[in-house]
Amino acid sequence: MKEKIYTIPLTDAFQAGDECPFCFIERELERHTMDFVLGPGASYMEDDVRAQTDAVGFCRTHFKKMYEYGNRLGAGLILKTHVQKKNQELHDQIKMFSPGRASLLDRLKKPKGGQEAKTSIGQWAKEQEDSCYICSFYEDSCHRYMETFFDQYKKDGEFRELFKKSRGFCIPHFGDLTEAAARLLSEREQKDFFSVLFPLMEENMERMYQELDWFCDKFDYRNKDADWKTSKDALPRGMQKAAGGYPGDEPYTADR
Repeated sequence: MKEKIYTIPLTDAFQAGDECPFCFIERELERHTMDFVLGPGASYMEDDVRAQTDAVGFCRTHFKKMYEYGNRLGAGLILKTHVQKKNQELHDQIKMFSPGRASLLDRLKKPKGGQEAKTSIGQWAKEQEDSCYICSFYEDSCHRYMETFFDQYKKDGEFRELFKKSRGFCIPHFGDLTEAAARLLSEREQKDFFSVLFPLMEENMERMYQELDWFCDKFDYRNKDADWKTSKDALPRGMQKAAGGYPGDEPYTADR
């Protein structure tokens, strides 16, 4: 398998024996971005980076990870100028706001999760929730790795074998793969790809169920001396399989 700089992380992810190679790549990219934002390089002191973080901000998840990272001064400097920009936006939003009565139809509707905002301030606030410098920074790279995956799948027989012998993917990345295949592969290539992907997913989801089943059975006093087999860490791996990510990870810190 001839490797190039952009295929090495993909190969490493499939060789890691992870429950989802794309979660593996995503975590590495996220950590790289955390280091870029708050690490020794002090990118947050660069005017162009600070202008972006001021404008885009961070999601709830990444604010927490920034807090855990350990560079409190760096996080404080980033947050100070971000809040300064938000204060100006807030002032402008309030200045432009014009209250209006909801229509009878709107008042009769029952509220739903994720309901569309009906005021300019509500829309502005929702946009803050969906905007994150770290998410955007590494998600763009994740999309490129998805395309690299299919390029390798079509051209490299050794890589196809790595894929076939993998543990499959988490459900969210399985969905992403299916969507990307429909976009990037011909009808004949899709038929070949799905004939491998679907059995691989079903087999590994069943394996995950069996591991979780034994994990739960181990709490029965009758099994207290029995071997854990492969189920000791089944809980975080099962959570990853169901929703992606690494719920069992310790916080990623500057002094790791």
